[in-house]
Amino acid sequence: RCAAFVAGVASRCAVQAPAAAGTRRLEGARCRASAAASRRASFGQRHPGFAVRAKALRMAAGSSATGDGPAEASDASEGGLWNLYVKASVMFTNLFPLWTVLVAVIAVKQPSIFTWLTTPYFTGALAMLMLSMGITLAPADFVRVLKRFGAVGIGFIGCYALMPVLSLALGKGFNLSGDILAGLVLVGAVNGGQASNLCTYIARGNVALSVMMTTATTLGAIVMTPIISKLLIGTVVPVDAVGIAMSTIQVVLAPIAIGMVMNRYANKVVQAVLPFSPVVGVLATCLLVGSSVAQCASDIVAAGAQLQIATALLHVLGGIFGYFLPKIFGYNEIVCRTTAIETAMKSSAFAFLLASLHFGSYAVRVPAAVSVVWMALIGSSLAVMWRYIPVAPTLKFDRTLANRRGVLDIWLKPSKKSKASDYEI
Repeated sequence: RCAAFVAGVASRCAVQAPAAAGTRRLEGARCRASAAASRRASFGQRHPGFAVRAKALRMAAGSSATGDGPAEASDASEGGLWNLYVKASVMFTNLFPLWTVLVAVIAVKQPSIFTWLTTPYFTGALAMLMLSMGITLAPADFVRVLKRFGAVGIGFIGCYALMPVLSLALGKGFNLSGDILAGLVLVGAVNGGQASNLCTYIARGNVALSVMMTTATTLGAIVMTPIISKLLIGTVVPVDAVGIAMSTIQVVLAPIAIGMVMNRYANKVVQAVLPFSPVVGVLATCLLVGSSVAQCASDIVAAGAQLQIATALLHVLGGIFGYFLPKIFGYNEIVCRTTAIETAMKSSAFAFLLASLHFGSYAVRVPAAVSVVWMALIGSSLAVMWRYIPVAPTLKFDRTLANRRGVLDIWLKPSKKSKASDYEI
């Protein structure tokens, strides 16, 4: 009887033990998910603009392994049609480089398909893209940019010092004509493109830093683009610096300001349209690419391989220098990848608009039309490559940059309490 009793207890324990272990694992997973949600909520309260932007990017990239927790998963599965839309939009958005290339090829072969998108419509579409960025921002986000001046400053230098000089050197090296050279320099002198934020997310980079860099360079374009254009290409072709500045205010500053006001006073509307913004952004970008290429189709073909190689090298070398520049100042791999993507990807559609409005020669807009394709290809290629190259974990890895200071930050703004661990973000 004792042996039978012991055998019965052992069998019950053998059955219950795995169930108990499974329960403990489930409870542990729930605790971790709850803690992650609490951290995100706390960060969202402190920086509401970045919280909204991160949510949009998570939906655009479509990674279910980002730690969003069971709450968002349950929201996505409430309705079959909504769940289908989410999956379709994820696939559609992730393939935006493919759509860019297809649209560019169609525009070269059949320009008439996109010629209806004239300059006024082009301006409106670009302003809508800037508005989509503005609705994700809040005044507190600009305070955060100032606090992280070191890391953001490197991206700003890459955008408005490295890329313009690099574009001028490539144009001279390939012996491009004056108008084509001016257009290539104009591409190097504009702000970073919004697509860099999505590519950074796909590459598992620092999305918050990417958004900060894009915001800083976009607002900086109001002053930097006219000045650089006047200094570098004013001696090659006539430059309307005042007109460039006014167009930048109208297309960049005004939509962003309106978006910030909407985010502050019509937040429910912003939250309602946010899930659709990635798809609308991709469609608008494809239309801008198609219009740019269609208007210059014959000139692109006539320019030959020299312009193609020079434009491709501009974005490739920009990514290489953008990667190694932060390393010189001691930033870690995540920051280097983020800065590389930000530096390589320019707002070529904005350069095309400026060339159309403020340069008398038609050929000035050709490099921008070529750049929209190469920018998307190179930026997405970097994102896919780095997505599958893991980053060695550090002892105190923090992707949000909330508590870390880089070497350049400490040099620019030293702190009495700086520690050795502060030199890595």
